[in-house]
Formats: sequence, structure tokens, C-alpha cells
Amino acid sequence: MSITEASNPTAGPLLLTVEQAAQQLGVGRTTLFALLKSGELESIPLGRLRRIPAECITEYINRLRVAARENQAA
Repeated sequence: MSITEASNPTAGPLLLTVEQAAQQLGVGRTTLFALLKSGELESIPLGRLRRIPAECITEYINRLRVAARENQAA
């Protein structure tokens, strides 16, 4: 996501809570925390809070898609 896209008022937040990220991925909080702990999904500390950059959700989905294509080709 570029800065221009991020400044679009219809775009969502740049940093997501764990609950928001889980909802976007269609998984539960426990699964999302497991993804964070394993390093499969990046997060950043913001004071005492933990936030997931929206672009990291997209990158994670793209990695899953590539892996699925490779498995189909094998």
C-alpha cells in the first residue's frame, strides 16, 4: 500500500488490533496470536499495545497463495 492509497479516506486503518486482523483473516484470536508467535504474521509494539500493519495481512495472504500454487504444481 502506498502513502497515496493510505491517505484515501475510504481506506481502512493502517494498523489493526488483534481482533480486527483476526476478523479480516476469518480466524479466531488464538489462531492470530499463534501466527504472531510463529513469525508468520508481523506485528509491531505500540507502547503497551500490539498492532498488525494492514499491509502485513496482504503479504501473509499472498505467501499463502504462492504456497498453495506450489503445492498444486507438485
